[in-house]
Amino acid sequence: MSQQPHEEAAINATKARDVFYALVKRAEEEGRTTLVHKRRDRALLAPLDRLPAARKTEMLPSHTLSAAQAKFGDLVTLASQGYPQVLLRNITPVAVLLPASGVLSSDTAAHAGAASAGGAVNSPRNPDRDSRPRRLLATLGDAIGTVLTPGPTTNLSFGLPGLDAATGGLQPGRLTLVAAPPSVGGSLLGLAAARKTALVDHDVVLYAGSGPNRDDIFRRIIAAETGGDYPRLKQGRLTEHEQQVAQQLGQAPLMIDDGSDLTAEAIAETAPYVQDLALVVVDRLQAADNARLPLSGDRLPGASQTLVALARTLHVPVLAVVDSTDHALLNLLDADVLVTLAATADPAKVQVTVSERDLGTIGSTYLQPDMLHARFIDAPHSRATELAEAALPYTSGAQKGLPAEATHALSALRSAVVDGDDAAVENLGVSLVSAFAKVTRLPADAEGRRLAQALNSYDPALRAHCPALQADGGTQTVASNAVESPAPAAHAVATPAPAAEDTQETPDDVDEEDTGDGLVPGDEEDEPEGHVFPALKILKDAVDRSKMHPIKVIRAEDRDSGPWPLISEDMDGEPRWVHPDVAHSRVAHIKESSGKRVRRDKFEVPDSFGEGLLCLIDRNGSYPSACSGVPLAPNKLVHTGSLDAYDKSRAGIYLIDIPEWNRTDMPHPLGRIIERPDAEGRVWVTAPHIKLLEKLVQGGHLVAMPAIHDSWTGKYNESLFKPFYEATRKARAELVEAGGDPYKAYKTRLSVALRLLWPKAEKQRSPFWRPDWRMSMVAEASVRHWSKAFAAVQEGHQLLALRNVDAAVFWTPDGTAPGTYKVGTGFGEVKAKFVQPGQIIPEGDD
Repeated sequence: MSQQPHEEAAINATKARDVFYALVKRAEEEGRTTLVHKRRDRALLAPLDRLPAARKTEMLPSHTLSAAQAKFGDLVTLASQGYPQVLLRNITPVAVLLPASGVLSSDTAAHAGAASAGGAVNSPRNPDRDSRPRRLLATLGDAIGTVLTPGPTTNLSFGLPGLDAATGGLQPGRLTLVAAPPSVGGSLLGLAAARKTALVDHDVVLYAGSGPNRDDIFRRIIAAETGGDYPRLKQGRLTEHEQQVAQQLGQAPLMIDDGSDLTAEAIAETAPYVQDLALVVVDRLQAADNARLPLSGDRLPGASQTLVALARTLHVPVLAVVDSTDHALLNLLDADVLVTLAATADPAKVQVTVSERDLGTIGSTYLQPDMLHARFIDAPHSRATELAEAALPYTSGAQKGLPAEATHALSALRSAVVDGDDAAVENLGVSLVSAFAKVTRLPADAEGRRLAQALNSYDPALRAHCPALQADGGTQTVASNAVESPAPAAHAVATPAPAAEDTQETPDDVDEEDTGDGLVPGDEEDEPEGHVFPALKILKDAVDRSKMHPIKVIRAEDRDSGPWPLISEDMDGEPRWVHPDVAHSRVAHIKESSGKRVRRDKFEVPDSFGEGLLCLIDRNGSYPSACSGVPLAPNKLVHTGSLDAYDKSRAGIYLIDIPEWNRTDMPHPLGRIIERPDAEGRVWVTAPHIKLLEKLVQGGHLVAMPAIHDSWTGKYNESLFKPFYEATRKARAELVEAGGDPYKAYKTRLSVALRLLWPKAEKQRSPFWRPDWRMSMVAEASVRHWSKAFAAVQEGHQLLALRNVDAAVFWTPDGTAPGTYKVGTGFGEVKAKFVQPGQIIPEGDD
C-alpha cells in the first residue's frame, strides 16, 4: 500500500451498489480503481494488484458478488476502517475493497467482518481438519449478477464477427474444440483467437504447438497481420514493412510452447505459472496415432479431459484444434463447445457449425479461407442467412409481434439455413410469400426494423405481396431505410428519427446525410476562372498554407492497412432520435412545387407536455461552420495503442467503451456511433467526440471517461480548414440574400470540395484522400449540433427530436425558440419555424 492507487471520480455507495457489477468488471479487466464514499467513510474498489494478499481468500474477509452487493454499504464502512474485503466470483477473487487512506488494520484477518462468503455451504466439520468448508457452492445470485451486468460480455473472441456471433465468443472455464479435416484450416482459427487476444486485446496467450513450431506460428501471424504471402515468408523473404511488423510483434504477450513430448499434463502444469493468463490454445490434437506425438491417437480422450479440468481450474477459455471431424472421436473428446469446419462446393466458403455438448447445434456461419495469408475472413452472408438471423428473435420466442404462420415460415427457413439445405431454402420462398401476404404491420422496434430490411432484400415477391413492407417500408413508425442495429442494453434506446434521404430534399448548406459521396468524374477539377465560389481551389490553398506540411493523400497501397480500414461513415455521430414519449410517423405528402410524392414527419405530443407548438430548428452551414476548428492530425497517423488518458497534444481515432447514458430527454452524445459496436461492445471515434466526452465528465454528466483500448494519432491541429471557413462564411453572407443560381452554385461546389476529402469510388480522382479529416469534420459538426441542443435542454426546454447535423424539434409552450440558438442567416445561426402538433412538417423543414 506504499503507492497511492490512481483514483477515479468519486461515487456514493448507493450509486455504486446500482452499478456494482460494472465497477467490479472495470477493476478486474481494466485495472481501474473507484473511490466510493458513504457519509464520512471512504473506500477504494480496486484490482487485486493493489493488495496481492487478497488473492488468498483464507487471509481476509471474502464475499461472493451477490452477497457483497446486498451489504455493500457495510463493507465500505469496514474497508474504510482498515479491514480489506475481498470480492469473489464464485470462489475466485476478482477485486478488493481497501481503505482510501491506505492504512490497514493490524488484525484484518481476525476482524469480525471476516464472514464466510455468501453462498458458502458448510459441510460437517472434523476438528482435526481445516475448519474451512471443503466446497463453496455458488447461489443463483452469483450467476445472475454477471448475466445482468450492463455492457458487453467479457468473453474473448476469434476476431471474426460472424463466428463470434455464432459461438458467443470463447467462454472462461470451457473447452472449445475446433474440428476440421487436414487442409481446411482448423489451425488458423486457433491462431485467429490467439492473434485477437494477444495483439488486439493485449492479453496473455499460451500457445501450445504440437503441430507447427514457433517459426511456423510466427510466420503465419506476420502473413495474417500484414497480408504478406505465407509461402514467400517461409523462404525468409520479408519486405521492409513486414520486418517492422515482426519487430513489433516481438513484444506481444504470446507465449509459445513447441517443445518435444508436449502433453496435456505438461500444458496443465505450465499454465498456472503464466502470469495474467487469458487464453490457452492447443494446436493441435492429431487423430492418427503417432508414437512421437503424445497428443495423438488413443491418448486424445484423456488429453481432452485434462484440458477441460485446466479450463475449470484457471477459469480461462481453452481452445484446442483437432484434425478430424469423425463423430465417434469427437464424442469421446466431449468438449463443451464444438466448432466444426467443412469444405463446400464453393472454394471461397467454409461452413462452420457450432454445437454445445448438452444442447446440440446452436449456430452456424460461413468463413472465407485466405490460405495465402494464413487466415480466415468473414464470408459475405447470403440473403437467406441474413433473413434467418434477423428472424431469430421471433423464431426463438424472445420477441412477439408476428402472426403464427409467419413465425412458422421463418422457423423453417432458419432450420434449412442451419442445415445448409439450399434446396429447402429455395422451396420455402412460396411459403414465405403466402405467410407474409397477411401481415399488415411489423414491430416498430430495432428487431422489427432489421427484419423489415431483411425481408425487403430477400425476395421482390415478398415486398410486392406483404402489406407491411409496402406501408412505410416495413413498419408504421420508421422509414424503410432507417433500419438500425439494436443499441447496447446499457444505453437508453429511442425511436430513430427519419433519414434525410427520405425527404427528397437537400437542407441548406450541404447538411444532407452522407449516404454516398455523390461525386462524378470532373468534380476534382478546379473551378473555372470567374466562378462565383471556387471552393476546391480555396480548400487546397488552405491546406497548402499550413506550416505543418499536411499529407493530403494516403498512398493507395497503404489504404488497406493501419488505421484506414477502421474509419467508416458510422463515426460521424449524427443523431437519429425522437423523444421516447412522442409518437412519430411518416405520412404521404404531395409536393406543391413538383407534384412529387414524398413522405413527411408528423409528431403526436402527449398531453403531459402541456399546450405548445413544434419549434423547427434548422442550423445554417453546419459542415463549413465546423471547419472553423476541427481537431485532427494533418500528418500521418501512428499506432499509439491503448491510452491511460486522452493526450490533448494529439488527435486521430480512438477505440473506446460506450459510456453509460441514462438520460431520456437527450440522445446519446455519440449519436448513431453506438449502434454498431464491435464484438466487445467498443466503438471507434474521432477527437471531437473524445473532447465532448471530456466536457461531459467535467460537467458531471458522465461518471468517468471511457477506457481507450486502441488509438491511431498524430500531432494535434484545429486550424487546418480555418481559411476555408473564413472564405466560405464571407461568400455565403454575400450570396444568401441574392439566392438564385449563384447561391446554388456556391452550395454545390462547397459540397463537392468537402466530399473530395474522402472520395469513395476507386475511379474518382481527387486532390485529397484523408477519411480521418472528413470524418473529424463531420463529427465536429455533430458535436456542435448536439451541444447546442443539450444547452437548451439544460435551460429547461423540451427536445422532441434531433437528427443529422442541423435539424432539431423543440416543444415551446410560449411559441418562441430556445434562447440558446441565435436566429439568423449566418453560419451557426438557425432558421426557426413553428407548426401545430399533429400537423406534418412542411416542405424543406424536415
